[in-house]
Amino acid sequence: MVKLAAKCILAGDPTVGKTALAQIFRSDGAHFQKNYTLTTGVDLVVKTVPVPDTGDSVELFIFDSAGKELFSEMLDKLWESPNVLCLVYDVTSEQSFHNCSKWLEKARSQIPGTSLPGVLVGNKADLAGRRAVDSAQAQAWALGQGLEYFETSV
Repeated sequence: MVKLAAKCILAGDPTVGKTALAQIFRSDGAHFQKNYTLTTGVDLVVKTVPVPDTGDSVELFIFDSAGKELFSEMLDKLWESPNVLCLVYDVTSEQSFHNCSKWLEKARSQIPGTSLPGVLVGNKADLAGRRAVDSAQAQAWALGQGLEYFETSV
């Protein structure tokens, strides 16, 4: 049995649902907080995830980062040496999707010359009537950046 550790950066604009996603993941969907306060730095979420078909597991250290530009300078130290990236945008906000390029560049700058695996998550998919970002467009962008693509509704 091997227990690995991985540092995951959770990044994206304010109010896209990063904290809700982290909390739902940590509680296996059992805990959905109705009210959130703006993340002003980085919240750490830790969860051990079993590797399927093995006795191994990965302890994920998820750094839930503030989306406000005001706090971005403090992220450099906290984002040092990531292993994986979870980039989140709001499917009802075209601007949050376009800003993913900025967040991806910032994350990749932490490990220059090395590939940073990750996912692009389109959140708030339940708000279909307000959708502003086409899922095919987002998936194509994600694949072009070497990211997996998922949509969800936390």
